[in-house]
Amino acid sequence: MSQVMKPKVVFVLGGPGAGKGTQCANIVKEYGFVHLSAGDLLRDERQRPGSQYGELIETHIRNGTIVPVEITCKLIEIAMKNAQTNKFLIDGFPRNKDNLEGWKREMEDKVDLLFVLFLDCNEKVCVGRCLQRGAQGSGRSDDNEETLKKRIQTFYNDSLPIVEYYRTLNMVKTMDAGKSKEEVFSDIKEIFSKI
Repeated sequence: MSQVMKPKVVFVLGGPGAGKGTQCANIVKEYGFVHLSAGDLLRDERQRPGSQYGELIETHIRNGTIVPVEITCKLIEIAMKNAQTNKFLIDGFPRNKDNLEGWKREMEDKVDLLFVLFLDCNEKVCVGRCLQRGAQGSGRSDDNEETLKKRIQTFYNDSLPIVEYYRTLNMVKTMDAGKSKEEVFSDIKEIFSKI
């Protein structure tokens, strides 16, 4: 990647059901960012014929273990190189301390991290949204109450400390994601219109 035009990155973090996918789609439409989901990149790579990482990713997913962060960073880097723009939303990453350390090692010098967009939403609202999404046939096997409780606990234990780390660097923009999606996007526009 050219050092002259480093990709500009916004991390989008929030618990399950906080509206990350919804708001990323709005930002893409309004501001021309490319939305990169670490999970989607891994799933796509696993399916790609002849992938050098596919089998390894499949093994980790089958065993319920985390794919090595170097692979996730490499897939993010490739997606950035293949994009027609240099503005990226990275959704749901870094999820934990290992992701953060790997990002710092592999990517920090190659990009310009603008800020972390933190969609802050209380647990009751998040669970309600995910259960509603599941009832409407989201096709997501993790949109059930038992799994959601685990995902929310994982968010509190692993991802919230990442938000707090960036908060110490004064790099977090917190949105009240408990509002309607239109109200949340209105708040987000105030931030993105200044970029």
